[in-house]
Amino acid sequence: MNETLPPCPECSSVHTYEMGALLGCPECGHEWSGTAAEADAPGERVIKDAVGNVLADGDTVTVVKDLKIKGSSTVIKVGTKVRGIRLLDGVGDHDIDCKVDGVGPMQLKSSVVKKV
Repeated sequence: MNETLPPCPECSSVHTYEMGALLGCPECGHEWSGTAAEADAPGERVIKDAVGNVLADGDTVTVVKDLKIKGSSTVIKVGTKVRGIRLLDGVGDHDIDCKVDGVGPMQLKSSVVKKV
């Protein structure tokens, strides 16, 4: 038993173990993705893009659908690159803070971008 591993999310057993990239529970047989490194930071939120890539501060992303800007007739087109994003706990689902060329600073949802 490794004390740095999180308890089982199904039965709350503390007897979890690593199986490569997965964690397992010997009591209920539940398996879930995770590693000991991820277990060391239990409160850390992982933000993923539209296709499931993990995003980090400073990444460059591409917009995957046209985005109408509220209160303006401007549209951010598909394929627009956004450089140097910052991840945050924003308003609603908006979890990316960035500056879009030609538009200015704004917040985006991670579900409408793809990591380059």
